[in-house]
Amino acid sequence: MESESYQWARNKVAIVTGASAGIGHSVACKLAEAGAKVVLVARGREKLDAVAQRIGLERALPYVADVSHFESVRELPKHTVERFGRLDILVNNAGLNHRGPALGISPDTLAAIITTNLAAPIFLTRVVAEHLAQHGGGSIVNVASLAGKVPVKDEAAYCASKAGLRAFGRALGMELSSVGVRVSTVCPGPVDTEFLGDLNHVPDIVLSQPMVSPDQVADAVLACIQSGKPEISLPAFSGVLATIGYVFPTLAQTLQPLLERRGAANRRRHLASRG
Repeated sequence: MESESYQWARNKVAIVTGASAGIGHSVACKLAEAGAKVVLVARGREKLDAVAQRIGLERALPYVADVSHFESVRELPKHTVERFGRLDILVNNAGLNHRGPALGISPDTLAAIITTNLAAPIFLTRVVAEHLAQHGGGSIVNVASLAGKVPVKDEAAYCASKAGLRAFGRALGMELSSVGVRVSTVCPGPVDTEFLGDLNHVPDIVLSQPMVSPDQVADAVLACIQSGKPEISLPAFSGVLATIGYVFPTLAQTLQPLLERRGAANRRRHLASRG
């Protein structure tokens, strides 16, 4: 059943990366509920097929690909148009993270984080944006992170990738506004998905902020598509804190012990609620 809240999405066609689980799954399902057709991109066939079945094969195209292998997605706009006749929206959501001190992580793994989180969406955005610019415009939404505003210890490459993705989106949005292509960035704090990982290994500073659901992030993505707003952070107050921390790094450093204690308390509460 189509959602009456998003009539603008009816008959639009979207590509969503990382669509087999978590945020990407929620985005794809909400777009489909709003009347859009969706190309689902992820590495695993089985999960993709399950999402496509849930949405309905007349509205969903599972596309198995690793976005960090650029050649596997170069022809994605072409395949999308061949299947659904048009392309209007790209949601760059696929991501990778490995926590730990940078010197304890292999150079190849650090490079893979940058490739997956930054180089891959830049590449896919480039090939999709060209199509959108030639066919009347559209929307691109990048899922970044509050870690792209305020660096987090033991997540150096991840923070760098998300900061770069924010900068890329803002700059590209200025470049493409004249051809009707709107570029937005969604920056969530901790999200309650498998991607977050074992809570015992999540930095205290990350858990100092309220955890949001994949559906909440998906709602922010759809709001960006609808409005063209350059950036949405969530929770909103966490976004304000992150911006203050970026502008005043000394203040952020001073408040860090307090936030870490709050994060440790939140961890205990989350673990207790999960039994």
